[in-house]
Amino acid sequence: MSRRRREPSSDQPPEETSDPESAVRAILLRRLSSAPRTRNELREDLRRRGADPDASERVLDRFEEVGLVDDVAFTRLWVESRHRSKALARPALRRELQQRGVDANIIERALEDINDEGEFHRALSFAEGKARLRAGEELPAAVNRLARQLARKGYPSSVCFSVARNVLATKFEQRQDDIVDEMFTGDVVDDLAAHQESM
Repeated sequence: MSRRRREPSSDQPPEETSDPESAVRAILLRRLSSAPRTRNELREDLRRRGADPDASERVLDRFEEVGLVDDVAFTRLWVESRHRSKALARPALRRELQQRGVDANIIERALEDINDEGEFHRALSFAEGKARLRAGEELPAAVNRLARQLARKGYPSSVCFSVARNVLATKFEQRQDDIVDEMFTGDVVDDLAAHQESM
C-alpha cells in the first residue's frame, strides 16, 4: 500500500530556494489574504518563519509602494472600528496599536479623529447599554461597578464616574418610582378589597 507524501506546511518557507524573495512574497500574500496587518506584524511573522531578513525588508518595501502594506490606512480603520464597535477610548486604542508595532506619529494622527466630546458620548452610549441595577443594590455600588467597566475600556476616571453616575442615577430614580407605584397600587387594591367586604 502506497503512503501519501506529506505536503510541507504552506505557512513555512521552502527549505531550499534560489529566490528567497519569492518565498517571502508567498508568505506575505497568504497572511494578507486573511486580514490586513501592520508592517511590523508581517516582519515578525517572517522572522519567526526563518525568512531571509534582507529579502523580507525588500519585499515589504515593495508591498508598501503598491499599497498592500499601509500602516496609516490600517491604523485609521483600526481606530474607527474599535472605537465604534468596542467603545475603546484613546488610551486603549493607543496601547493596542503600540503592541502591533505601529509608529507613534501614525497612531497620534489617527487618534486625532476622536475628540473629547466624541469620546464622552461613546462612553455614555456604552454605559447606557451596560447599566444594570441588581436587586437590592445601592447606587454607589452600582456606580463603582459600571465605572470599572468603563475604565477597562481606557476612559479616564473622571469620565468613568461622571458617566456612571449620570446613567445610573436615572435608573435608580426610576426604580424608586416603580417601588412607590407598586406600594400605591397595593394600597389602592387593599382599600378596594376592604371597602367591598364592608358592603
